[in-house]
Amino acid sequence: MKKIAFYTLGCKLNFSETSTIGRILEAQGHTRVEFTEQPDVFIINTCSVTDNADKKCRKIVREAQKINPDGYVAILGCYAQLKPQEIATIPGVDAVLGAAEKFRLHELIDTFEKAPSGQARVFNSNIEEILDYHASYSLNDRTRTFLKVQDGCDYPCSYCTIPLARGKSRSDTVANVVRAAHEIAERGVREIVLTGVNIGDFGLQNGTGLAFQRTETFFDLVRALDEVEGIERFRISSIEPNLLTDEIIQFVAQSKRFVPHFHVPLQSGSNKVLSLMRRRYKRELYADRVAQIKDLMPHACIGVDVIVGHPGETNELFLESYTFLNELPVSYLHVFTYSERANTHAINIRPTVPGNVRADRSKMLHILSDKKRRAFYESQLGRTATVLFEDDIVNGFMHGFTENYVRVVAKYDPLLINETLPVQLTGVNAEGLMEVEEVQSVTTFH
Repeated sequence: MKKIAFYTLGCKLNFSETSTIGRILEAQGHTRVEFTEQPDVFIINTCSVTDNADKKCRKIVREAQKINPDGYVAILGCYAQLKPQEIATIPGVDAVLGAAEKFRLHELIDTFEKAPSGQARVFNSNIEEILDYHASYSLNDRTRTFLKVQDGCDYPCSYCTIPLARGKSRSDTVANVVRAAHEIAERGVREIVLTGVNIGDFGLQNGTGLAFQRTETFFDLVRALDEVEGIERFRISSIEPNLLTDEIIQFVAQSKRFVPHFHVPLQSGSNKVLSLMRRRYKRELYADRVAQIKDLMPHACIGVDVIVGHPGETNELFLESYTFLNELPVSYLHVFTYSERANTHAINIRPTVPGNVRADRSKMLHILSDKKRRAFYESQLGRTATVLFEDDIVNGFMHGFTENYVRVVAKYDPLLINETLPVQLTGVNAEGLMEVEEVQSVTTFH
């Protein structure tokens, strides 16, 4: 039996898969340890959304070698699927496992032997052949769990490698996801975050041969999960605007368990850039989705993904996007700087945007995001909400989130960890966190 340490890069989906793979190995008798505890095996689950993610992988491999030069290093995840031969040449790497093979880690681990430098074993299938769905959920944080409900993507966005790294869109069944939610509830978890690559596309399942068929919808899943006892909150991690239907918004507005928090990727507020990106909507649809959410749930939190510096994004088009975002009643932005990725359509689009210009645009949007978040928090002052407190203690204070994703700070009380407490939102501190006072009753936040 081996001591195994994990390091996860990237999205919530990766964290859910790392956690599940770890539980399978623990069930075999292996011991999960921290990176610094001289593990026999280092497992690095990678992302490859940007070039920076690749660099992070290399740095972690170097750190693993410092901690235990004799430790076995295995690389999983998107980077491993996209560039297995490149990873195999990284000094210190012993095995590379692609999108399908990572779920066979428990079968392969007993065959792991330290490889000569630059001669890592590669376990990698053609992405077109990867059709199986592997259910996953995280249990690293007992307050909140990331529950994977969908994998892969059929959207050929010009800048994105995810379809190449994770394959076609495919899903679990509603029944299986509900069963997992019940298992999670039995462990005392209060909040589940639904995650996937393109969760609004839920329902595509492998039929016969290479055929996928739609048997259920994401709306079917939402309605079923709303009946799961023991889970206080369900949060939708991210959903494409063209898949965020009226019926989903209307259902969340009156839901017992789904919270008024939406993360809706935009990527650009310019229709011309959206076309270059091969996105499946125009900004008018996006504005309509935001308006509908705010009409039914005035205090809902809305997060936005934005990419700056995509090829063809002129200064005029960037300012058009900036103005659009500035005028939208959204709550915060996740800003990504475009990064050239091999085998994507965008790499052939001209003109390209210089790196310093991309950095300047990113800085502008980060400042806008800070202003949006501050304005959203200030709009909540004086209101009553419930906070789910987490085991996140800093300098005698603990943190948590309201239903609509306002991060609060309160004096540490061990009895409050993993508990919901009715509070009044009283002030925003210098760190941008919401200060609260306990109250005896709470009103619905929808």
